Amino acid sequence: QVQLVESGGGSVQAGGSLRLSCVVSGSIVTFAVGSWYRQSAGKARELVATLTRGVGTYADAVKGRFTMSGDNLKNAVYLQMSNLKPEDSGVYYCQAKGIGTWGSDYESWGQGTPVTVSP
Repeated sequence: QVQLVESGGGSVQAGGSLRLSCVVSGSIVTFAVGSWYRQSAGKARELVATLTRGVGTYADAVKGRFTMSGDNLKNAVYLQMSNLKPEDSGVYYCQAKGIGTWGSDYESWGQGTPVTVSP
């Protein structure tokens, strides 16, 4: 099994910053791709950022404001969110992909961490 634990969500005012963390543990051989998604009330879950081999890609809505990074030794990924806007509010989910100890690919999700940005 693969477990993801997210942290770092909270409430901030517009213009503020938050740093989300996601730590992957369990029966993994590799943690190859990490992604952050978010879901707002009444909306579908959307991809915010992905980190692959140290290179981040971002949704247009967050480019220039969000930065994703990783720590291979800790099997962790982070999302630094700056200049937050009310429309960034939602539950943020971490997704991890890689190879498990059983020899096959895995795709696992965290439980989500809420972010609320007030005007």
